[in-house]
Amino acid sequence: MPRAGLTRDDVVAAAAELSDEIGYPELTMGLVAERLGVRTPSLYKHVAGLADLQHRVATLAMTQVGEQIRDALQGAAGLDALTALLTAIRAYVTAHPGRYNATVGAELTGPDDPLLAASTRVIESIAAVLRGYGIGENEMTHAIRTIRCAIHGFAALQASRGFQWAEDPDESFRWMISFLDRGLRASRPGQGEGLAESA
Repeated sequence: MPRAGLTRDDVVAAAAELSDEIGYPELTMGLVAERLGVRTPSLYKHVAGLADLQHRVATLAMTQVGEQIRDALQGAAGLDALTALLTAIRAYVTAHPGRYNATVGAELTGPDDPLLAASTRVIESIAAVLRGYGIGENEMTHAIRTIRCAIHGFAALQASRGFQWAEDPDESFRWMISFLDRGLRASRPGQGEGLAESA
């Protein structure tokens, strides 16, 4: 039965769900229409086309990631904050691999793009955790990229069943957090000199 009162949010939510179920690269307007019980042309009342829909899925995913990180970081600092940050992102990616995939390489359309605002909130949360380690602004971009690469690689591999060895991925995840924590603490101003002197 056709959906009455269909909204743009309904269309984006259905696309996000489908992306998680079948994989983001397989998403089509026809499949979204079928999920919603409408004819494909009806979707164009709400989105401009597949590219617009993909962009909106990316915005939804980035917004949700930001909210999950925000909630996880409440009252946390240092190693606890780093653990909360990485755990929140890992949980989101493994629960919603398709819609998260929409965020990878999504291009911004301009300063008013909601995806830019959502992405900025995520980056600012990561930066806040890193400032707790004493990371300066001159190194902040490098540190943010390092954290993003580490958690993206781990979570994406887990979501795609890339861990086939016997060792528990949870143990590897804890090891990675500890490794990053040690590296961040060692990068504090003055830490390198102290380590060199004691070597």
